[in-house]
Amino acid sequence: MRIHEIGEFGLIDRLTQRLQPPDTSVIVGIGDDAAVTAYAPGHHVVTTTDMLVEGVHFRTDTIDDRSLGYKSLAVSISDIAAMGGRPRHAVISLALPVAIDVERLEALYEGVRDVCVAYDTHVIGGDVVKTDGPFVISVTLLGEVETGRALLRSTARPGDLVFVTGTVGGSAAGLDYIEHGKGLDVSPDTSDHLLRCHQRPEPQVRAGRWLLASGGCTSANDVSDGLASELNEIAKMSGVRLVVQAEQIPMHHAAVSYAKQRGRDPLDWALFGGEDYQLVGTLDPAKAGDVQNLFAKEGLPLTIIGRVVEGRGVTLAAPDGGEREISPKGYNHFAE
Repeated sequence: MRIHEIGEFGLIDRLTQRLQPPDTSVIVGIGDDAAVTAYAPGHHVVTTTDMLVEGVHFRTDTIDDRSLGYKSLAVSISDIAAMGGRPRHAVISLALPVAIDVERLEALYEGVRDVCVAYDTHVIGGDVVKTDGPFVISVTLLGEVETGRALLRSTARPGDLVFVTGTVGGSAAGLDYIEHGKGLDVSPDTSDHLLRCHQRPEPQVRAGRWLLASGGCTSANDVSDGLASELNEIAKMSGVRLVVQAEQIPMHHAAVSYAKQRGRDPLDWALFGGEDYQLVGTLDPAKAGDVQNLFAKEGLPLTIIGRVVEGRGVTLAAPDGGEREISPKGYNHFAE
């Protein structure tokens, strides 16, 4: 079915039907000129926005439409998680080629519903327009965090310990598998993990909330553009140097297994691949043990991978004692 057969408002109705009903904080939802929400006192509103362009951020041969809907909102939820906040309400705008099938958009919104249900988030509006260019998805997400307590990139201090949650490298390995690995003898378990890492990442909202509640987290960032990029952002914004131990970086087991078959170093995927949507940051060393115990109790890995010292930039220390500077190599829209 094509959009012209049902019109703009018919499309909005069909997509809205694929979302869960709004929660009680939504006073006025989809259907009016603007949404109205009621947030709790003692909280700051956290706002983030992301745009995904077909051919730049996604391709139909690397992700299905339902997973694309899930991922398009998950990337913004991860930004809220990095601040220690809770995602609340999203508005989604679509720039649509005339020839796009309505069924693709319905599947997209089923994926949006999947991630909204998983992270207690509600879509409360948006816009649809026609374009002669590629398909574009624009997400603006509002969240909340306790007043004056948002986790920032700019507050790491010399003496702090550097941490990362979960594992990294899985998403980049998953994309490599989609593009180059189908002819290899990869186990079903490994391929399933790789595809899920790339197509259905899990924003670390619970981890962000625990880090904030612990009082021991001194800075945080989400791993969207690769661990090297995020570490450099913290170092730059905080005016410090981060020294990271290469052997301590927790890499996804499926990425390690697949890398052996591909003859690749999984550390490259971990440092420069991106889209893992784990959290990286720094901890007060006096409270680091308590934070690690909390994460262990909740069943979520948190690994100490380095320390903060005086200086600028990021140093990667090898097991043999060698050190090298690591610069961000994640995706840059305007790099020549």
